Amino acid sequence: MIGIKNNNEIKLMSEACRIVKETLLLLENYIKPGVSTIELDEIAEDYIASQRDAVPGFKGLYGYPSTICISIEDEVVHGLPSKKNLIEGQIVSIDVGCIYKGYYGDHAKSFPVGNINDEKNKLLQVTRECLNKGIQKAVPGNHIGDIGNAVQQYAEVNGYGVVRELVGHGIGAKLHEEPQIPNFGKIGTGPRIECGMCFAIEPMINMGAKEVFTREDGWTICTKDGLPSAHFEHTILVTDSGPEILTQ
Repeated sequence: MIGIKNNNEIKLMSEACRIVKETLLLLENYIKPGVSTIELDEIAEDYIASQRDAVPGFKGLYGYPSTICISIEDEVVHGLPSKKNLIEGQIVSIDVGCIYKGYYGDHAKSFPVGNINDEKNKLLQVTRECLNKGIQKAVPGNHIGDIGNAVQQYAEVNGYGVVRELVGHGIGAKLHEEPQIPNFGKIGTGPRIECGMCFAIEPMINMGAKEVFTREDGWTICTKDGLPSAHFEHTILVTDSGPEILTQ
């Protein structure tokens, strides 16, 4: 069953989303060659902990050990923070969640590390636009398949692979609620979208083929062909006047 959020739930989720938005804005200042991914994790955890009534949303969830997921180059999602340093020319994706008074916010961006080549710049631009196009379809009367179709069409026309195994999701008192929101699909399929629904829409787009695998650490998901991947995510609220991006 897909939940419809009331005004109080929306208020709490909006605050959780403000915190994750500000966390990523803060981290962006530290993304540079030589910084370790564990340093970024510590900065994120300290910032979230400094917010009244807020706690990291990922740490401990399903056994995940860290505050952020940080994925470099061919790592699609769920990369583990470590002593590994970022290197000039890489792209890095950071996904962060927060719980505020029992409600979640979820937000992800991919960043350049210093100067990156044109191919990687295009991947970031196209993936960001895939997210925008998916969000535009989150209006009352549309279907979940309309969101995935918009993402898939734009990614594939640009020659990129759309990950199938990982999806967006409903969000609220749980991080992962119904419905699942694939980044591929057919127009007019899936549940009907209604006002008051909240979604985390998150295209994961590969520069090459769509196939992925999970590393031996049990968390990090990578492209099979070793080419880079990008990830952007917003938490949104469906309203009569269109989608409202809570993490904007």
